[in-house]
Amino acid sequence: MQAQGGVDPVTLDGHSLSIESLVAIAAGMTDVTVDPAALTRVEARHGILQAARAHGAVYGANTGVGANRHEDTGESADHGLRLLRSHCAGVGPAEDDVTARATMTVRLNQILAGGSGISRRIPEALAEALSQGAVPTLHPWGAIGTADLSALAELGLTLAGERPWRYTAGPTTTIDATDALPMISSSALTVATAALALTSVQSQLRASIVVAALSFLALRGNPEAYDPAVHQARAHPQQAKVAATLHALVAGCGPAARIQDPFGLRVVPQVAAPAIHAARELHGVLTAELNAAVENPLVTDGGVLHHGQFHTATLATALDAMRSAFLPVLSLSSARLGLLMRPDLTGLRAFLAAGPPGSSGLMISEYVVQDLLTQIRVGMQPTAAGTLSISLGLEEHASFATQGARSLRTMTGLAPLMLAAELIAAVRALRMAPGRLPDGPAGQAFDLATKNLPADEDDSPLGPSLEQAAALLPFLADL
Repeated sequence: MQAQGGVDPVTLDGHSLSIESLVAIAAGMTDVTVDPAALTRVEARHGILQAARAHGAVYGANTGVGANRHEDTGESADHGLRLLRSHCAGVGPAEDDVTARATMTVRLNQILAGGSGISRRIPEALAEALSQGAVPTLHPWGAIGTADLSALAELGLTLAGERPWRYTAGPTTTIDATDALPMISSSALTVATAALALTSVQSQLRASIVVAALSFLALRGNPEAYDPAVHQARAHPQQAKVAATLHALVAGCGPAARIQDPFGLRVVPQVAAPAIHAARELHGVLTAELNAAVENPLVTDGGVLHHGQFHTATLATALDAMRSAFLPVLSLSSARLGLLMRPDLTGLRAFLAAGPPGSSGLMISEYVVQDLLTQIRVGMQPTAAGTLSISLGLEEHASFATQGARSLRTMTGLAPLMLAAELIAAVRALRMAPGRLPDGPAGQAFDLATKNLPADEDDSPLGPSLEQAAALLPFLADL
C-alpha cells in the first residue's frame, strides 16, 4: 500500500504526531519519514539501558516478567525471542490493513519519544516497513488495557523474521534481550483502534446533524427550538454551536406544522452537544497517547525507572464517555425515523409507502435500526468498571481500554446504517412533498442524496439503498 495523491510525507519525531496524520498514514495516503534527532535519542537511551542492565536488575531486560520478575535471566541470548514467542497468543480475527498500519505507526512514534531503551534498528525497521507498504498479521485477543502484549509480540516476531508479512516482503532485523519487552510494552493497537474509531465518530456526528435537518424539513418542524436566544439561556458551547448549525440549515423553511415538535426534532442540539464534547476530550487523550513514552521500565537520561504508566485509565474513561454520549445521538435518529413513518406528522402515507394499498414502504427500516441499536446497547457496559486478578495475583487491576476501543469501533461500524435509514426516509418524504426544502446547505444535501439514491419508491429490497445512503454520510459531513 503505497502513498497516493502526492501528499507530503509525515515526519515522525515522537512528539508531534496528530490523529489526522495517523489516519492518513494508515490509509496509505502519505508516506513517513523519521526525524534523525529522534533516532539519535533512541540510540542514546539504548546505551543507558544496556549500562543499567550490566550493573543490576532491569525488569524484562535481564529478568522475567510479570510474576517471574525476580527470576534472573542472566546473559541468555534468546531471552528476547522467547519472551515474544510466549506472549504471542495469535488468536481472534485478524486486524484489517488500516488498523495494522496504524498500530505500526503508533508504536514507531512512541518509540521515537525515547523512553523504551530499544535498539535503533527496531524503529528503522518499522519505518522501512511502513514505507514499503508491508503489513503484518495482527490478532487482537490478549489485551486488557495494560499493553497490547500479544498483538505487539506478533509484530515483533514479524520483524524478527519468524512470522511472515501479510503483504510485501517487509524488513527483518535482530531482536535481542533488551528489545523484546520494550517492543510490547505499549497499547499501540488499542490507541490505533480508538483513533480510527474516533475519526469515524466525528464524521458521523457532523453527518447526523445534516440528516436531522432534512428530517426537520420533511416533518415541517418549528425552528424556534434552534433560535440562538434559546441556547444563550443555558450556554453550553457545543450546544449553541449545534443549534446555530441547525438554525442555518433550516433557515427559510415554510410555516411550522406544530407549535411544539416531538423530542426527535426539538432536542437535537442538547443531545449532540455532549457527544461532540466527548469527542474533543477523547481527541486530546489520544493525541497524548500517540506521543507518549509509556514503556515499563522507562529509560531517561538519568537512568531506568520502573512504574505504572502502562495503565490506560484515562483512555478507558474517555472511551466510556464517548460511547455513552454517542448512543443517544443514534437513538434520537431512530426516534426521528419513527416520526417520518407517521402520516399524522408527515401528511403522507404511513411508512412513506407509494405503491398500491397495503404497500409497506420503509416499514422494515425501523426493524433494522432497532436491531442495530440493541446490538450497540448490548455492549454498553462501562469497560472501566471491570476487575481482575492475574499473573499470580501480582496484576490486580486493569483499565480495559482495549475493550472500550473495540466497542467504539463496533458502534461506528453500525451507526452509518442507522443514519442511512433516517436519510432515506427524510429524502423520500421531501421527494413526495416538494416545496418543503429551502435553498442553502440543506438543499445541497438533498441534491446530493437524490442524485445518488434510487428514485423508485415501490416496495423493493432496502439493503442496496441503505448501503448507498451510508456511503453518502462522509460527504454530508463535509457540507
